[in-house]
Amino acid sequence: MSLGNSLFNARKKSGFSQEEVAERLGVSRQTISKWELDETLPDICQSKKLSNLYGLSLDELIDFDIDVKEIQEAIDRTSDAVCEKIDWTKAWSKKYPVLSTYQDKVEIQEYAAQLSRLLEDLQKRYGYSELDAFLVLKDILAYIWKHHKDKK
Repeated sequence: MSLGNSLFNARKKSGFSQEEVAERLGVSRQTISKWELDETLPDICQSKKLSNLYGLSLDELIDFDIDVKEIQEAIDRTSDAVCEKIDWTKAWSKKYPVLSTYQDKVEIQEYAAQLSRLLEDLQKRYGYSELDAFLVLKDILAYIWKHHKDKK
């Protein structure tokens, strides 16, 4: 995604018009338009003002992805009580059908025993709580998946 597109999406997400942003930054509306069309770039001072105006870090502003931002906001708004009510397997199986069919094929207890040993090791070795050990193991699996995909 281009910087201009990131600036456009961040502005729209924040609910500002080009005119409002221009007024707050002390530049013309055409300048805002040129930034959003990648015809010119804001200098570092203007970039910092934009990040403050949109409530984003400079890194977030540069890589602003409205879909990712909306997903993050949904996660932030979701309480633990609501999360416990969600059948995550059912929810994700709409996108990944294998999640609704593997139970009859895979030796779940065998894999569960191996994963349980890994969880216990994380708790003992690093002093993690049960939840933290689960989260770390989940992240390790995501790491393996990412590197597996990168090899292909």
